[in-house]
This record gives sequence, structure tokens and C-alpha cells, in this order.
Amino acid sequence: MTTDAEEPTLTIDELAARAGITVRTVRFYSTKGLLPPPVIGPRRVGRYGPRHVARLALIEELQRQGMTLAAIERYMGQLPPDLSHRDLAIHRAVVASWAPDAVETLAPEELRRRAGRPLDEDDLERLAAMNVVRPDGDGYRVDCGQLRLAVELLDVPLSHDAILAARSVLVEHSRAAARELSRLFRGEVSERDQQDVKTLSAHMQPLVVQALLTTFQRSLKEELHQWLSEPREGRPV
Repeated sequence: MTTDAEEPTLTIDELAARAGITVRTVRFYSTKGLLPPPVIGPRRVGRYGPRHVARLALIEELQRQGMTLAAIERYMGQLPPDLSHRDLAIHRAVVASWAPDAVETLAPEELRRRAGRPLDEDDLERLAAMNVVRPDGDGYRVDCGQLRLAVELLDVPLSHDAILAARSVLVEHSRAAARELSRLFRGEVSERDQQDVKTLSAHMQPLVVQALLTTFQRSLKEELHQWLSEPREGRPV
């Protein structure tokens, strides 16, 4: 688990606008325990940060999957209270993966609302390079399951070439993992009827996605730790 480095700077009005909901809804979620309390700043004004934005995005995704408020409360209540906004974004990606088709056509204003921030032409080009957003008439075809994570990448200083290369690596290895898992599962269900196969698929998809994300997170953390621990010219050891 990681912590949020960014200080809470949003007022409740700004948080509501960022999430595309009303202030009344933010307060309602707070009373239900779905949002942590704000940080109280000067003049007793509550300030909200990335974790609040990420929690609201996760709640929105759970609603999109048809979960009731009671079910959302149970889901959110099982999450560790100190999850960072990046950890929450991963949970949202897992939830979004349950949807059979997360691609939608959005008007520009709806795209900005879903992204939670303004998007200029350079941002849209970078999102297109990630294959998350592409123009479609007066709107955009958007992979809504990946949008929030892709928007976070906009603040990472990567070139278009690096983004495309990273995407190619991820797609290649994800497909290889999917093929091997498919072979494994086919062997397990070869003698079962079609309904059993559908049931197994419905239960396994979110579990496999969560396992892949968790394994990748840990592997990447180990790789970065090893890289940063290596002596390099001009860097103290």
C-alpha cells in the first residue's frame, strides 16, 4: 500500500465538480462512511484530496455495474482505510473489467467529466496513443474502464514513443498470459456442460484480473527497487 503525497487542496464544491456530482451527494456519501473526513484547514474549511476523488470514481464504477448502495457500502467497508488513490484506481480497474464492453461514445463535456480534469489537444493525443480515446464524429470513443488510469499517466513525463512501447509490451505479455490461462482452464472444463463453463468464466475473470494486477504491482516494485539500488555514475550510493 502507498500513501498519497499530494496535500488535500479541493473544497467540497471543487470535489463535487471534479466528480461530476452534487455537493449534497458528497455529504450523503460522507454520512454513509464511504468517504474519509476532509482535512480541516484555515477558517475551518474542509479540504479534499486525491483519495476522495478516487473513492468517488470507484463508487461511480460500482454503480455502473448495477450495485445497490448497500452493496457498495459493504464493498467499500472491506477496503483498507489507508489505501492511496493509486491503489483505489487499481480496484476501480478491476471492477471495470467485469463489464463485457466498457467502450462508449462520449461528448467532449462528458469525457472531461469522466476524466475529472480539463483535457487539451496534447492530452487527447496522449490518450489516443494509449488507445483509450479516439475521435468519433463530434465526440470520442472511450475505453471507460481504462480512462482514469490513463488520465493519471498524463502527469508522468513519458514521450509518445515510450507510451506506445510500454503498451506493446503490456499487450504482448497480457495476451501470452491469457493464452496460457485459457489452455489451463480448457483442460479443467473440457468435460463439463456449457452452463458450467459460463459460470466458471464469470467467477474467474475478476479473480484472474486481480491476481494479474497484484502480481504485476509486486514485480514492478521489486524491479524498481533493484534498479534504484544499483550504483550509477553521478549518483551517491
